Amino acid sequence: MTETIEQAMKRWKIKACIFHTDRGSQYTSEAVESLLKHHGLVHSYSGVGKPGDNAWSESFFANLKKEIVHWRYYETIEQARQAIFEYVEVFYNRQRVQEKLGYLSPMAWLEQRQKGEIIFVA
Repeated sequence: MTETIEQAMKRWKIKACIFHTDRGSQYTSEAVESLLKHHGLVHSYSGVGKPGDNAWSESFFANLKKEIVHWRYYETIEQARQAIFEYVEVFYNRQRVQEKLGYLSPMAWLEQRQKGEIIFVA
């Protein structure tokens, strides 16, 4: 998990954000908490028995399952992995607009945010 966080910080040059997770041990470990603190990230996780606290991530995974996982057959794990990678990196992050991001894709929103053109999205 820490390696993934480090890669994201480097790849997208994230200066500040909220790290949404559930209460899984991989997310609440000392190593992850320390790394988030080191980068100045705020850790937000759902309350006990309240998965709605992270509704956006629940929504993402529901969409991923509906749009690319369920009702599809992949002959190999690698084919499934590639399909999910393409969905996330090509479609979801770069093309799929989202109402909460002012009808921008996540990457378009991030680019505008880094240029200082967006201050806050409610």
